[in-house]
Amino acid sequence: MAAAEALPAARLETVRALSASFREAQPRERAEESVFRDVLEILTSTSRSIEQSCKDSCGLADLDTCLLLTAECFRCLRNACVECAKNQHVMRNLGLISTSVHLIKLLHGIQIKEELLLTALRCSLQFLGNIAAGNGDSQNSIWKCAFPDLFLTCLTCSDEKIVAYCCMVLFTCLNSERVRELLCPGNLPVALHVLRVYKEQLDSEWSFLIVTEHLLKCPELVKALYAKLSNQERVTLLELMMVKVSDKNSVSSEEMNALLRNADFLAVCFQEKCGAVLKLTAAADAEDEEALVTIRLLDVLCEMTSNNSQLEHLQAFPGLLETAVDTLRLTHLAGKQAVNIFTATHAVTGQEEISHPAVGFKSHLIRLIGNLCYKNKENQDKVYDLDGISLILDNCSIDDNNP
Repeated sequence: MAAAEALPAARLETVRALSASFREAQPRERAEESVFRDVLEILTSTSRSIEQSCKDSCGLADLDTCLLLTAECFRCLRNACVECAKNQHVMRNLGLISTSVHLIKLLHGIQIKEELLLTALRCSLQFLGNIAAGNGDSQNSIWKCAFPDLFLTCLTCSDEKIVAYCCMVLFTCLNSERVRELLCPGNLPVALHVLRVYKEQLDSEWSFLIVTEHLLKCPELVKALYAKLSNQERVTLLELMMVKVSDKNSVSSEEMNALLRNADFLAVCFQEKCGAVLKLTAAADAEDEEALVTIRLLDVLCEMTSNNSQLEHLQAFPGLLETAVDTLRLTHLAGKQAVNIFTATHAVTGQEEISHPAVGFKSHLIRLIGNLCYKNKENQDKVYDLDGISLILDNCSIDDNNP
């Protein structure tokens, strides 16, 4: 291609032909460096044109042509990267990653959010995802050029596809060392936005994987995130932790250490906030967010103490058993003082009450107490000393009709 001299329309058709050919493995493998050098020249030239167009407001038609060409160039590069380490290496050495990141930032600065612009941005992120796939050197280059600014910009975009592709690139580039970089105050918003993406777009597989496969493996980051989250977002994080804890696949010693440290943190949170659940005795506070967090904390602790590898650790956690018994006593007393969600004989008449998140809270407390006492004589004796057995029996509906 004579990139510098070709007319935009001719350039576009040439790049389209290349994009189509690179869908096949053989043309990808045979591609020469000069092809990617020409694409780089087109992107560089297009970048200058877009900058000039934005400065001079020289017309939407010129900008549209640039956006079409940009999108097709990224399609071409995206296709050429598929299962082809050779092309990934060539593109990276030519500087296509840094050029692409610069162009993506430029595109995000354009105020007109039309479909052509969104398509160019989507294709650019797909290219970064493909050039990073299975290639540590490309991942390093993207991280150096794009973190954290580009990720922050794309994660907060209103277009769901752009957000999803950004999460794909982020997941591909993350490792244990880079996860720790998220702890820096200026970088923590990246992790916060990933969690918010999952909360708002529950079908986003990449945001789910970022949290479960990376963020939750760094206990320090879990603590930092938790402190910054709203109560609704904390519930989301705890639900994702529940998924991770419920995973029956074997884990490494490093992952188990992270799980145990997370368990310690959640136990402390539960001890500090367990009283919040009593707000649910009032109808006006039936959806109290702090109380809902307490409920989810208990759910995760129940699941953790159902796993032998985490059970012994939590059985020895200072004060957790006592907190569980005390909370059971307080909720049971609250249920006796007035008819509310904690009343043992509370008649459930409406679907709203059946689905109330506090239904089963006392049974989960009893489950936690039972787990903490499992094959643990010291904890069993503590429950006796705390008069916990009679309390538990008083909470169980046992009669001739309900054996």
